[in-house]
Amino acid sequence: MSKKKKKWIYPRHQVVRNLLYLVMYPYCRLKFGVKIERMKDQQNRPYLILLNHQMVFDQFFVGMAFKGHIYYVATEDIFSLGWVSSVIRYLLAPIPIKKQTTDVHAVRTCYKVAKEGGTIAIAPEGNRTYSGKTEYMNPAIASLAKTLNLPIAFFRIEGGYGIQPRWCDKARRGKMRGYFSRVIMPEEYKEWSNDELYQVIQKELYVNEAKVTTNYYHRKNAEYLERLLYVCPHCGLSIFESHGDKVACKTCNREYQYLATKELKGVGFDSQFRFVNDWYEYQKDFVNKLDINEYIDQPMYSEQASFSEVIVYKNKKMIRENAVVELYGDRVLIDDNVFPFAEITAASVLGRNKLNIYYDKKVYQLKGNKRFNAIKYVHMYYRYKNVNKGEGNEQFLGL
Repeated sequence: MSKKKKKWIYPRHQVVRNLLYLVMYPYCRLKFGVKIERMKDQQNRPYLILLNHQMVFDQFFVGMAFKGHIYYVATEDIFSLGWVSSVIRYLLAPIPIKKQTTDVHAVRTCYKVAKEGGTIAIAPEGNRTYSGKTEYMNPAIASLAKTLNLPIAFFRIEGGYGIQPRWCDKARRGKMRGYFSRVIMPEEYKEWSNDELYQVIQKELYVNEAKVTTNYYHRKNAEYLERLLYVCPHCGLSIFESHGDKVACKTCNREYQYLATKELKGVGFDSQFRFVNDWYEYQKDFVNKLDINEYIDQPMYSEQASFSEVIVYKNKKMIRENAVVELYGDRVLIDDNVFPFAEITAASVLGRNKLNIYYDKKVYQLKGNKRFNAIKYVHMYYRYKNVNKGEGNEQFLGL
């Protein structure tokens, strides 16, 4: 007798969704000032919802705009929290995916959910934006969408970066909006090539917050910008520190003020960057021109962080709370553990500033203090990969 296949979708998911809606709708409205526009003419059918990723609460905004339960594709980090993850799986059944890797199991699960009549939500960027601009999307999203053969609903979030940039902890007072901009049916896109569909996905989800729209108020507007910045236009590779509405390079001591308009202002000098995105693009360009061979014998950075092994879909095992971490042009050294870039299969930033390293079929995680900058490790890893693949002019740095 064949074993009955376990279902993914259960009635309790909808019950939990309805209870969460009663709590999260007023909370999000009050906390973030978000205006949610519900999907019109939703009909009783499943969708593939694609959204741009600006805030940690994005999934709640989508859920507030859509009537039924949504099965969100989520990174393995939330599935590695022991009993907490078990509760999340039981109540909401998100679809796990290994970040920055090709996860065939995640694709199969999406197909299973779609076959059972479930609506799936994916942020194709795979990362919340650090700069306020919709970033790189893996072209494989188009192939997955065509495989699922569901109506594709595009959910746009605008103003989320102004309310709470990924690099900060505190939400600002301001306005933001979440709404479905377009729905395309399978009959419409079935004749499109994957590239044509990919171009539509990019266009529909592109949002650039590097512009003055409305004001976003908080007395500590610049706090923790050093989670993003590590290249000074005057000093090159450097270390930054923020306090209140200002962030300063610790090498040349130049200060920049982050204004309520999201603009940057040099303190006592003219800043060459008007928005954080301008600085972020400069930083990536700097790395894409960097000679990493100059940092083989001496580290670019040396700092401390907690060092754990992530037992994927189970829990995390602490290896050392205060490990010494050194970043070189071709490797990361964590205490006596060497992680050569040539042998690392992927590196990714989780949350605001945690770093995952995928090495030797295992996942390791670094979590520093509040000022820890994880992006530089990902950027240098991809710079090394590009150079050693003979693609020194490749611009993609992993985010």
